[in-house]
Amino acid sequence: MLYLAQVHKNEFLEQYQLRLLARKEAENMWATIPEEAFILLGKSSAMTEKLLVLVELSPTGDIERLEDATNWVLSLVNTYLSTGITPDFLTQEKERAEQWRQNLTLQNQDLARRSLELEARREQIQALEESLKREKSSFSNGSHPEES
Repeated sequence: MLYLAQVHKNEFLEQYQLRLLARKEAENMWATIPEEAFILLGKSSAMTEKLLVLVELSPTGDIERLEDATNWVLSLVNTYLSTGITPDFLTQEKERAEQWRQNLTLQNQDLARRSLELEARREQIQALEESLKREKSSFSNGSHPEES
């Protein structure tokens, strides 16, 4: 699993460790890690304090890959932050989408109501047609009032 981590020096153990900051959940979706979680790098690892890194961990927690996160952070800046997408913009877009959804729901309800009205009118017309057919049938079967 892929994590964003920061390098720290553990003075007590005299070695570097990674503090896990966020975990990749899915493509373009990360979750922050609220509790402090550390992975020791070992005494032979010499790294820069506070450096951000991407670390790939195996299911057993072993480090499979470790790389500087600078290029990854810059790609995030280029992809998401250079276009002016701000939290306020995303909030406004969310509100617009919700208003659009509510409007579509109202339109759908109106269409359903109109459909029911049309169905009721169709049934009324069919009932009138049946009534007219019965009257015409009884009229053509010889029950003419003038012949009496």
